[in-house]
Amino acid sequence: MEITGKLKEVFEPQEFKSGFTKREFVVTTKEQYPQDIKLELYNDKCSLIDSFNKGQDLKVEFNLRGNEYNGRYFVNLNAWRISNEQPDQQGGASAPGDLPPPPAPSDAPEHDDESDDLPF
Repeated sequence: MEITGKLKEVFEPQEFKSGFTKREFVVTTKEQYPQDIKLELYNDKCSLIDSFNKGQDLKVEFNLRGNEYNGRYFVNLNAWRISNEQPDQQGGASAPGDLPPPPAPSDAPEHDDESDDLPF
């Protein structure tokens, strides 16, 4: 899965006694109603966010993880790749639905004969 938006917040890494390290950060989506989405980096991936600044546009690829612990259920967004959001040629961000128009059919018959019987 992936999300694009502006980097809103980066938190300090958290180290646990087990040797596990976690770092959280927040991305604000660019939608009609923007959402603040908290994602997590684990262990050797914690430094991926270091090269980005607050307010910078970025794309985050992540996995959705769910687990149960003592009868409680948790959902985590586990980021594994962060990159600059690439603007398209018009200067805006490309959206998944922005596709070029389909090419005109090249095998259509070419006739300008007005002898067909259509009324228009």
